[in-house]
Amino acid sequence: MKRILVTGASGQIGTELVTMLRDRVGAENVTASDIRRPPGEGGSPDHGPFVHLDCTDTGAMETVVAEGGFDTVFHLAAVLSAAGEKDPVRTWGVNMDGLRNVLEAARAHGCAVFTPSSIAAFGVGAPRDPTPQDTVQRPTSMYGVTKVAGELLCDYYHRKFGVDTRGVRYPGIISWRTAPGGGTTDWAVEIFHAAVRDGHYTCFLGPDTQLDMMYMPDALRAAVELMAAEGSGLEHRNAFNVTAMQLTPRGLAEVIAHQVPGFRMSYQVDPVRQGIADSWPRRLDDSAARREWGWAPSFDVEAMVVDMLENLRSRAPVG
Repeated sequence: MKRILVTGASGQIGTELVTMLRDRVGAENVTASDIRRPPGEGGSPDHGPFVHLDCTDTGAMETVVAEGGFDTVFHLAAVLSAAGEKDPVRTWGVNMDGLRNVLEAARAHGCAVFTPSSIAAFGVGAPRDPTPQDTVQRPTSMYGVTKVAGELLCDYYHRKFGVDTRGVRYPGIISWRTAPGGGTTDWAVEIFHAAVRDGHYTCFLGPDTQLDMMYMPDALRAAVELMAAEGSGLEHRNAFNVTAMQLTPRGLAEVIAHQVPGFRMSYQVDPVRQGIADSWPRRLDDSAARREWGWAPSFDVEAMVVDMLENLRSRAPVG
């Protein structure tokens, strides 16, 4: 990876991935792109190039890739799960038309492509604990539908045109740097902000809803390490299960309470997001990623909670 384009650079993953990549290959070699400018370092002209780009615009995508001389695209632009259910037509357009445009530009200009999939790609009929690498995928959300279709489309472009496509199925991602983006696992980020600010959080999922989770530093490493791996050893290119920890609202609240005395949790269940969560894996089997490219997480729940709270407390008061 020498010249890199990141789409969706304003999002939760993109904002931090741009910074990591610029630290590794030089700010001038990583172009952030989005339909809105990312906050802070990820999109600052002082720290590296930024391009205003709508990934659903076929001509614009072709022009940016052709003129940028990129060898790698991290395609992160997407509408997430809960937001996707509010406008499924837009979700299909952004998630699928955008990916097709990236793959076509990559085919024309010889780029490798990283595209994240998600635990949302599973659904009714899939074993939930653990969920195998290869199993039935019948998602019940439009976001999940687009992730399954995206995995297959990336497989097609690799098989048919030789495009070096790779991806992981992310669990819920927890980060202190960026705000949640409309996902079903947003509670696991919101709870930390509320703990520091108010000492209380009202969760939109039930107390014993178990979901797979990952701390952002591990999520970033997964993307970068997969793209750096030797391609000949990859059987499951699109996409690998990856995991780090399994959390419930009640369980995470208990760990936080050890660090924030008096922290309280209440519940006001959102039927839409609860329904989505109940269709997702409780635990992913990530043995294929461990075997094929050496994946291993660095953070468990206790280490993540300490790091999250330290970073949030060191920031300006959360509004």
